[in-house]
Amino acid sequence: MDNIPLTHPTSARLPHPLVALIPVAVLVGMMALMITLFGSDALGGGTQIALLMAAAVCISISMLVYRTKWKDFENGIVETVSSSVVSLCILLIIGMMSSTWMISGVVPTLIYYGVQILSPTYYLACTCVICAVVSVMTGSSWTTVATIGVALIGIGNALGIPEYWSAGAIISGAYFGDKISPLSDTTVLASSVAEVNLFTHIRYMLQTTIPSMCVALLIFGVAGFFFMSDGDVQVQEYTEHLAATYNISLWTLLVPVLTGVMIARRVPSLITLFASSLLAGLCALLLQPDILVTVAGSDSLGLGRVGQCVKGMLMTFFTSTSVDTGSATVNELVATSGMAGMLNTIWLILCAMCFGGAMVASGMLQSLTRVIIRAIRGTTSLVASTACSGILSNILTCDQYISIILTVSMFKNAYREKGYEGRLLSRTTEDATTVTSVLVPWNTCGMTQSTVLGVPTLAYLPFCFFNYISPLMSIIVSSIKVKPNIHEATNNSHQ
Repeated sequence: MDNIPLTHPTSARLPHPLVALIPVAVLVGMMALMITLFGSDALGGGTQIALLMAAAVCISISMLVYRTKWKDFENGIVETVSSSVVSLCILLIIGMMSSTWMISGVVPTLIYYGVQILSPTYYLACTCVICAVVSVMTGSSWTTVATIGVALIGIGNALGIPEYWSAGAIISGAYFGDKISPLSDTTVLASSVAEVNLFTHIRYMLQTTIPSMCVALLIFGVAGFFFMSDGDVQVQEYTEHLAATYNISLWTLLVPVLTGVMIARRVPSLITLFASSLLAGLCALLLQPDILVTVAGSDSLGLGRVGQCVKGMLMTFFTSTSVDTGSATVNELVATSGMAGMLNTIWLILCAMCFGGAMVASGMLQSLTRVIIRAIRGTTSLVASTACSGILSNILTCDQYISIILTVSMFKNAYREKGYEGRLLSRTTEDATTVTSVLVPWNTCGMTQSTVLGVPTLAYLPFCFFNYISPLMSIIVSSIKVKPNIHEATNNSHQ
């Protein structure tokens, strides 16, 4: 991530902002066309083409008009894509883990007991709180959504809660924890790039994060009363068919417990997720052999029952599986896609990284953000400009890590010159960049959570209350409480 180009590589002359808007306009137009032509299937190729076409327009303009060298674009794209390689590997392992957690009975057990404990009235608020707690402990919104989030959305289905409401509560909670956890990579990144102590950064964020979460919980709590009479029939249907198909056992919960232990010991995410997948696979061999035999299909190779179980387990890792529970609704819930189900998302991320790399290497992203910086007049406009730039970076670079680095780098001097503390910059960046990345359909976070939860980004977006209240709260709080340090600003001007 440290090698991401933050300035125009070949010339101090940046493209005119109106010129920089051309690739953005092409992207928006192409996205609209692809959605019109392919609908929900646009992620299967149409959106990728839109991103590549927008990148091609960006590169063509820059090379023909501004004489940017092709090598600069190659380097920019390679560095941008390389920064997401670990995330791509995590995506594949998440696909494996979510499938094995389902087939092994971990998620069915959580759903079986969860639908009997939770009621539709307080389901949304409880879901948000549960995901917030898990995310604070894990430091990862991705891990939270892929584990407890998948189970909670199944519980919501059984209770008759619309999936987009459930996804909104899950994502709101997950990104609350991701934002303030000292284990979170985005929290560490934002504080380190802004040169702010990690715990100073976290304490300062609480001033905006806690009020944002309270407002979100209030909305989810009130919304729960509108689902009071729904879900009774679904709960019975889910519990009966899950119990008839799976070996519902509390022993399956050893998998999430051991996963939690690894997280608490700060084992790297990739290792934790992979080990959790293997543990769930072993659990499936011990507790769900009949399901594995069903997944493996006919024994044409004469493998025997043990061989069929091993084959079924391996198939769960990498390909789509289906289990007949006797209920079409429950069948849809327990169907899995394995690592193969993540390939469209990975393809989309690679194309998005190409577009983001081209926008950075051409200087067009910097040109657009400079327009925002020039509009700064005081505290409120400075914070609002930072927030808008963070959101814009999420849209254009398609990756939250790059967006955090770019936003802090572009505004660091402005904050120093005007006498504002670095913690204000780091907080605003997290308030606007970390939490809004999941709201952009072609951003790595938006694509990942949409794929994992099975809910389109634009469907859950209106219900992720915490995620879009957070940047607004950042602006409101800063306008009330933050004043520049005149002495510090004077010292900076003399340096």
